[in-house]
Amino acid sequence: MGPDLAFALELADLADSLSLPRFRAADLRVEAKPDLTPVTDADRAVERALRERIAAARPGEGVFGEEEGDDGGPVRWILDPIDGTRNFARGIPLWATLIALERDGELVAGVVAAPALGRRWWAARGEGAFADGEPIRVSGIAELAGAAVSCSLGPDLAAVEPHVWHARGLGDSWQHMLVAEGALDAAVDARLELYDFAAVAVIVEEAGGRVSALDGGPPKPGGQVVSSNGRLHDALLARLTT
Repeated sequence: MGPDLAFALELADLADSLSLPRFRAADLRVEAKPDLTPVTDADRAVERALRERIAAARPGEGVFGEEEGDDGGPVRWILDPIDGTRNFARGIPLWATLIALERDGELVAGVVAAPALGRRWWAARGEGAFADGEPIRVSGIAELAGAAVSCSLGPDLAAVEPHVWHARGLGDSWQHMLVAEGALDAAVDARLELYDFAAVAVIVEEAGGRVSALDGGPPKPGGQVVSSNGRLHDALLARLTT
């Protein structure tokens, strides 16, 4: 394991130590941001602590976080302190901290830490993908007719459901990690920002899968993101865009 991924896992440990005690806390504070999405005191505390640790241990490296914005720079850590804030705020354990490292525009390492589930996934370029210390690979399903797909949007679900074996809506990073470990064959997500998909993309791709926008190119901030085992990716994109 290289130093970048090792440090990302240290950051995940720090995040877990702060987020988990606030999960289902009676005094959890929830507010609405200007875009009306929720934010909790835990979101802010986790991002602040991660920024402080990065500044102390890796001076000169930037941070792009959901709550405090983008420092810029050729090397930056991309953070979503709590992906699935609505779940977190309602006591539903499907949430995670997302941590990725970008060097010169390339995503090189990613961690998804879901402490309420006791789960963690990670990957670095060229080193494979892991879940809870064990290597993971995407599924071998090659046809939509035999595929299990998760879609977060109603129209996407309606477009896909008649053509696959099983379709459901799981949402957030959880569905993409299920793709990475082969439990799902594909997942479709709506209007994701870079901090929502950076860590996910590294893990799914290192597990042998593919992550793209609807046009088949790299995911774009603010757009839809599709992850799959790669084998049925083009067929799924065709269904989503017709």
